[in-house]
Amino acid sequence: MAPSAQQQLEIEGQGRRESAVVSNGAADEAVAGGAKSRVTVVGSGNWGSVASKLIASNALKLPSFHDEVRMWVFEETLPNGEKLSEVINQINENVKYLPGIKLGKNVVADPDLEHAVRDANMLVFVTPHQFVEGICKRIAGKIRKDAEAISLIKGMEVKMEGPCMISSLISQELQINCCVLMGANIANEISVEKFSEATVGYRGNKEIAERWVQLFNHPYFMVSAVQDVEGVELCGTLKNVVAIAAGFVDGLEMGNNTKAAIMRIGLREMKAFSKLLFPSVKDSTFFESCGVADLITTCLGGRNRKCAEAFARNGGKRSFDELEAEMLQGQKLQVHSFIHLV
Repeated sequence: MAPSAQQQLEIEGQGRRESAVVSNGAADEAVAGGAKSRVTVVGSGNWGSVASKLIASNALKLPSFHDEVRMWVFEETLPNGEKLSEVINQINENVKYLPGIKLGKNVVADPDLEHAVRDANMLVFVTPHQFVEGICKRIAGKIRKDAEAISLIKGMEVKMEGPCMISSLISQELQINCCVLMGANIANEISVEKFSEATVGYRGNKEIAERWVQLFNHPYFMVSAVQDVEGVELCGTLKNVVAIAAGFVDGLEMGNNTKAAIMRIGLREMKAFSKLLFPSVKDSTFFESCGVADLITTCLGGRNRKCAEAFARNGGKRSFDELEAEMLQGQKLQVHSFIHLV
């Protein structure tokens, strides 16, 4: 008799917990050898702050990581005249991008980018995609030679010579390996510890992938790893385009049947486009959290869907730039190049 849906979830959860135990064993061996990893989160927006919270909690519990987690903050002056980084360090809360949520007392906000990354051997990139190249150029040659990176950024750079994945951009500019983490991850829900999943995509080094899983994994945030960086990253990128279409459907009040069709056709096109760019992309990747799950949640509740709905309801008379500024409280749309073609 086939297991029920609940039983299947429990089986999968047990398997992932066992994987985490194996990773913890590897971590203990690393500590025995004298190695402790230092983590810096490059970015402090909504998702960057949530990522810092996840990492900080595990850094305190896992002996293979230094307790302190640095978070680079693009300095801003708040309406009351205070500096954002200073407020974060005073009250342990990002009052602009994640109000009401404590990040962890071991999170240190640092407005000096070069200082923030200098000692870290694990770099977590989580900024708007259009700023990544500039950030990498600023820190190139100023990071540890043994540094590893992971990108939580959903997007790509589109250049004259063709599209460039963010993980590839980071690797090329910094000359380091870069994994990716994508999934059905609405940041505000994770910040209050509602259950979610994510997928780490890696190339050849399974050991570093397991360390990233260990760093992010929580009972309410289950992380698995697949050897398919391009597939995982393209899922996280292309679903944003489908979400724009889903928002148009909502704004035009075309109904749930139409929206379901958009999502199904969109997933098929995501797969075809991904394989056209990278024939190595695996079919199974589209059934991970980074694939169909992220597509569903973004088409139901993501920021791109939200702004696209408003765009359609206004008959296209208000620009995406205007709607972004009004509706997203400083966040950026995740398909900036595409929407300027609309």
